[in-house]
Amino acid sequence: MNIGAAARRSGVPAKTIRYYESVGLIAPAERSATGYRVYGDRDVETLRFVQRARGLGFSVEDVGSLLALWQDRRRSSAEVKALARRRMADIDRKIEELGEMRATLGHLMERCHGDRRPDCPILSGLAGNPEQGR
Repeated sequence: MNIGAAARRSGVPAKTIRYYESVGLIAPAERSATGYRVYGDRDVETLRFVQRARGLGFSVEDVGSLLALWQDRRRSSAEVKALARRRMADIDRKIEELGEMRATLGHLMERCHGDRRPDCPILSGLAGNPEQGR
């Protein structure tokens, strides 16, 4: 199948497939006599795997490691779990950061009257002047 068909079947845009090839995440596709990329069912499975891993926020580098482990039938599941554990820790850190961001923004919003006056603690806070506009 051509890249368009592989993109439709895998849910990965053709441009992204080309990117994954260019960074070495997936092997370069076989080429037809006319130079077009040719993909098989296994390639589509691999693209789906990559898409799901990327959807969970794994980096391109980590997806490469996961792909190698997926393809290695003698792998240790401990290696896979370690990668997942690191990703979970990243997610937990981001959740904490988002909570702090939400609290800061909520604090600024509570102090903003939201009326016709020019004083705005939100803008003052963004400008680094949290005391102005209180």
